[in-house]
Amino acid sequence: MPAAVSVPVVATEPVVPEVPVLAAGAQVVAAVDVGANSVHLLVAVVTGRRLEPLVDESVFLGLGDRVDATGTLGPAKRGELVAVLVRYAQTARRLGARQVAFVGTEPMRRAGDAATAVQEVGLAAEVPLDVLDPREEAELTLIGVTSGRPITRELAVVDVGGGSSQLVRIGPAHPPASIGLPLGGARLTAAFVTSDPPSEAAIESMRAEAGRLVGQLPPFEVAELIAVGGTASNLVKVLPAATLDRRLDRSRLEAALEVLRSEPSASAAERHAINPTRARLLPAGSLILEAVLAHLRLDELSVSEAGVREGTVLAQAHAGSSWRDRLAALARGWEESETAR
Repeated sequence: MPAAVSVPVVATEPVVPEVPVLAAGAQVVAAVDVGANSVHLLVAVVTGRRLEPLVDESVFLGLGDRVDATGTLGPAKRGELVAVLVRYAQTARRLGARQVAFVGTEPMRRAGDAATAVQEVGLAAEVPLDVLDPREEAELTLIGVTSGRPITRELAVVDVGGGSSQLVRIGPAHPPASIGLPLGGARLTAAFVTSDPPSEAAIESMRAEAGRLVGQLPPFEVAELIAVGGTASNLVKVLPAATLDRRLDRSRLEAALEVLRSEPSASAAERHAINPTRARLLPAGSLILEAVLAHLRLDELSVSEAGVREGTVLAQAHAGSSWRDRLAALARGWEESETAR
């Protein structure tokens, strides 16, 4: 058997745009979300609530799978993470970002060597890696989805990740409440799927498990459900009609599932311009969203491209270096006339 060949995480350097000329009141802010599946950079010009992306890119590292398998990131995976974050910090600074934040979510909360990774990142990239608790992650997601606008009705936001899912609700009369579920696309797939595409038996087993775990959530009523993150945005790519209105109802989720289980994930990835690893996890993701809709007694949800990264950019732009201390208030929204303190 030939020896394994080590493949670098990033094969080529991406083209980076020129440093922007900023209008009055604008600033360049950057955020990186270290998630279960990917590490994602957003550098944007922020003017009030408006974001104009300069760089929006990601690297698929599969940190959640590694932590699931071993309980730690391990030296090799930590090295990959550090290399990516150093490059991302350099990109952000080159574009004039004076505020850069690295935020770690689900895999960083569980990794036994997370503290070591945080130290290595800080030394190499000279940017601290803040490991968010579930409440902070939910609050940043809300800020991203709402663009910091004041909350005027009952709203829920769901983010289906690789190892877990987050559901956060907020209303005009109560603060944000976050619920984390040990239910994600990668975890559900690993537990039940042994073929590519998944068998009918695997689909039904995943549907039952998703329904069981989501069914443990407390009942509540919301006027609108918004899905964020890679699962929802990639499901939209599978259905041409959904790309127009960015909405997923139960019939569309079932249609997406039929498409994904009709061919191997590599073929589906090529056909729909999806990361091949992500394509294999999407059937599980669609079933989790299906279970959330059923639990909330809703017919459909909308899909937002905004999330933790956008929320982190806006929080920094509005609150400066104290953004993390002010998240609970920022998640409720702010008036345009308010200035960062």
